[in-house]
Amino acid sequence: MKNIVLIFIFQFLINCSVSNDPMAPNSQNIRYLITEGKALWEQRSDTSAMSRAKYFIGLAYKENNLDSELAPLIGEMNYTRAYFLEADPEKRDSIFLVGSQVCKKSIYTNHDFLKILNQTQGDSITRLFNALNDAPKSIVPHLYWWAVNYLHYLNNRPVIERINERELLEIIMNRVLALEPSFHHSGPYRFFGLLYTRIPGLKLNQSETYFNQSLASNREFLGNAVLMAEFYHQKAGNREKFHKTLQDVVNYDIAQYPELLTDNLFFQNKAAKLLEIESSLFE
Repeated sequence: MKNIVLIFIFQFLINCSVSNDPMAPNSQNIRYLITEGKALWEQRSDTSAMSRAKYFIGLAYKENNLDSELAPLIGEMNYTRAYFLEADPEKRDSIFLVGSQVCKKSIYTNHDFLKILNQTQGDSITRLFNALNDAPKSIVPHLYWWAVNYLHYLNNRPVIERINERELLEIIMNRVLALEPSFHHSGPYRFFGLLYTRIPGLKLNQSETYFNQSLASNREFLGNAVLMAEFYHQKAGNREKFHKTLQDVVNYDIAQYPELLTDNLFFQNKAAKLLEIESSLFE
C-alpha cells in the first residue's frame, strides 16, 4: 500500500507540474483525492483508513483550500481524531483548534456570508456577530464544526477564556439551531448541553434540559448519551446515572442502526474508557 501511495503522489506532482497554468491545481487529481479520501473516511473504524483519509483530504485541501466542501469534513475528521483517539492533552487540543480554524476560514471565504458581512455596520466584532445571526443555511456544517471543535479546545483553557468566548459560541450554534436543529443527530442541543457545564454562572439544569432534548429526538445516536454522562452527570455528581448511562451504551446493540454503526462504535469505545476511569472522575 505504501508503494502505491508513493506512486500516486509522484504522478500527482508530475501532473500538477505540467499543467498549462502553473498557478492552477489539476482539478482531476483533486477530485480523485477527494473521492478516495471520502471513501476511506467511510471506513474510519479502521484507524489506518482514517489516517489515509486525513492524508488524501489534506492534500486536496492544500491544493484548493477555498473548496467549501472540504472544510466541514476536515472539522469532523479533527474532532473524531482528537476526541476518540488522541491521549495526549496538548496534541488533542491542537487538533481541535486546527479543526475549528479550518472551518472558520471557510466561512470568511464564503461568497454568501461575505456579502452579508460586507453589508453589516459597526466594529469588527459587531459586524461578525450580526453577520453570523443572518448566516445562510449553506454554511451550517461549517458553523457547526467550527463551534464544536472550538468548544472542546476551550474545555481545558482558563475559565476567563471560556467566558470571553461564550457569546461567540452561542451566536454560532443558535444560528445552526434556528436553521437546522436536527443537524448531526440533534448536534445543536448536544452542544448547548456541553456548553452549560463549562461556563461558570450558567444554570446546570439547563444543560440537562438540552441533553434531554437531544436524547428525545435521537436516542439511537449514542453520542447524546455519552456526552451527557461525561459532562452533565459528572458535573452534577450523578455517579449512579453516569455509570448506568454508560453501561447501557456499552451493552447497546449497535447493529440496530447500520447507518450509525461507525459513529456508535466510537462512542461505545468511549463509554468503556470513561467507565474504566469512573473512580477518578468522582473523587
